[in-house]
Amino acid sequence: MRSSYLVSYDIADEKRLRLVFKTMRAYGDHLQFSVFECQLTAADLVRLRGELSAIIHHKEDQVLFVYLGPGEPPAFPHFDCFIAPENYTFAFKGHVACNWLQTLEVGIDPAHASFLHRFFEDHNPAGNYGIQFRSTSADSALPMTKIMREYPRPQIDTEYTDYGFRIVTLRAIDDLRTHIRVTNLLFPNAFVVPLSPEMTVTQWQVPIDDVSCYWYAIFTSFGDPVDKQAMRRHRLELYTLPDYKPRLNAANDYGFNAAEQRRQTYTGMGDDINVHDQWAVESQGPIQDRTREHLGASDKAIAVYRRILIDAIKRAAAGERPLMVLDEAAAERIRGPITLDGIADARALESYWREFDAKRRKGSGWAAMYPAE
Repeated sequence: MRSSYLVSYDIADEKRLRLVFKTMRAYGDHLQFSVFECQLTAADLVRLRGELSAIIHHKEDQVLFVYLGPGEPPAFPHFDCFIAPENYTFAFKGHVACNWLQTLEVGIDPAHASFLHRFFEDHNPAGNYGIQFRSTSADSALPMTKIMREYPRPQIDTEYTDYGFRIVTLRAIDDLRTHIRVTNLLFPNAFVVPLSPEMTVTQWQVPIDDVSCYWYAIFTSFGDPVDKQAMRRHRLELYTLPDYKPRLNAANDYGFNAAEQRRQTYTGMGDDINVHDQWAVESQGPIQDRTREHLGASDKAIAVYRRILIDAIKRAAAGERPLMVLDEAAAERIRGPITLDGIADARALESYWREFDAKRRKGSGWAAMYPAE
């Protein structure tokens, strides 16, 4: 009997990368850059693992097999990160020492960035390529660091979608202008957020076991091709190979510096927001006791997600099809999703973010042929 597998790989050497790709083509369908879908018998699986093992460098390279169960897997939605050409995407991952749900919930919470990622001085966006909260907000010269710091009480709204829900976060700049941030929850374990006016991040939280997980992120550019060397170089300043564990962690207090906390950042834990998030989710313990929580108004997105998750668990237990278990027709309809940071006319917020995305797609080298959600 054949079973479905996703096989994803991260190969450090170009020659080995080509050999792995050639090997994988004999076993499955190429979905996007370094991901294949395979229908394998038990013998096929053993043979494929052996062939890949003979090619890769076991300290520098990574190959991940994801078992999807017997029979045909659900269809992949046509998200931007899956349909963009390879030179317009970049993938990376990182290890987190806690339950996957904790890492997901920090990613869908729009309010925490004004505190956890607060910088007391603004950085030059030109010197911070591919780094979260270092660009200017679209259609303005306002740095994202300034917006997050000076407008810490956002209005948060959610809207159910075919893939989960959309989160619209508003920060009033003045009577005429509003900062709008559109993000998304992709059920069950991913979110989509803007990195800059031209680049987005789609990130999955994938459990290793009950008390640890990896995040897998795909960065997608609507503008120029991604500078993958720069992206990888910056991230390897924090993460070690081959296990992708962070150098700053609980063992060294996440690099905490009291002088920095007084003068530069809210956390005193450096400039990399991944360290801030890591501290926030790991310090709750491996599995946070949610019976002791008291969610507030700023936790709106987290509350919505938990209701959807509980409903999906009940549906699956009853033998019904939960959200995002798709056939080909349904997968074709799920596109985008739209995500952005921008400064909009306060009287035309809904039209602004849709028009911004349409303009961005029209000017893109690859996305113009794909309609928005």
